[in-house]
Amino acid sequence: MPVTYSSYLRLDDLLSLQQPREGPLEHDETLFVIIHQVYELWFKVVLHELDFLQRMLRGNDTPLAAATLKRILTILKTLVAQIDVLETITPLNFLSFRDRLESGSGFQSHQFREIEFVLGGKRRSAVEHYPAGSAVRQRLEARFAQPTLWDAFLDYLAANGYALPAQRAAPSPDVQRILVEVYRKNPTVAQIAERLVDLDEGFMEWRYRHVKMVQRTIGTKPGTGGSAGAEYLLKTLNQPAFPDLWAIRSEL
Repeated sequence: MPVTYSSYLRLDDLLSLQQPREGPLEHDETLFVIIHQVYELWFKVVLHELDFLQRMLRGNDTPLAAATLKRILTILKTLVAQIDVLETITPLNFLSFRDRLESGSGFQSHQFREIEFVLGGKRRSAVEHYPAGSAVRQRLEARFAQPTLWDAFLDYLAANGYALPAQRAAPSPDVQRILVEVYRKNPTVAQIAERLVDLDEGFMEWRYRHVKMVQRTIGTKPGTGGSAGAEYLLKTLNQPAFPDLWAIRSEL
């Protein structure tokens, strides 16, 4: 049987996935479900690209690393823009189906936790939130044990002739001195560093827009699934993944 547009994309399966529970959906619930399903698909792509980016950095392939960073940054813009669509759901319309989410919460997105781990935001409690022995727990355990994107960037610096300290934990004054030299004398490597700053800023922007969306929709109420809602999300703001790249701004 020849491959068609529908069979290649498995559209019958894809378009049947907007029924998270029995019974008809509230009008705005369809949008809510699809937006979050699309987010998970984009998270899958971001993880795919972050894994590729790390390989390119460790292989000292600057052109492909730069192109991959550009792709991830473009996806991030899409993730932020989707919040504009989500904000068309009014607080009252959200309340019409919020109780049906029961314990469901965005905090349970294991793919977003994986992205956080890749970017260096590793918390053991985030792994232990999932049942021991479950497939998701195993995925998170593997991600938790893996080197981070920052580790890959430091390998990239080493491949370009920079002698790095044995201690790689950030922030590091020794690494910062190397980065200042990179910015002043090596524009090719500095370009990759700047794209990492863009990536860091992009994720912080997404977090900011997300928390404002939550505040706009439910105010100071607890989040779904018993989470702390906006109160917790506020604590995640202004926590850069690559603090050394921000620390050197006053030295350039």
